[in-house]
Amino acid sequence: SKSYRVKISNELDLLIDEMGLSLAAAQVVNDIKAPMPGLILDVLVEEGQKVKEGDYLLVLEAMKMENTLTAPRDGVVKSVSVKKGETVDKSQLLIEMD
Repeated sequence: SKSYRVKISNELDLLIDEMGLSLAAAQVVNDIKAPMPGLILDVLVEEGQKVKEGDYLLVLEAMKMENTLTAPRDGVVKSVSVKKGETVDKSQLLIEMD
């Protein structure tokens, strides 16, 4: 007889995992990726700009909601891979930080 290990997650756990909000606190975040497919409404930073944790980076419209993505930490914007009006896929690289 085979035994199976079953992990039961509730919907919130699954949603949080899906949106990439799993808490990897020790990890330094360099890449800002799209949490879901959507449309870039505005890009608020440019290459070489210094940002502080919580600063607004860009606005993504997804599922009829505007989502403002913020800097995960203090740093410098290394590159911006998208522009206003562009559509993006889930996990697409939007901004790299140094």
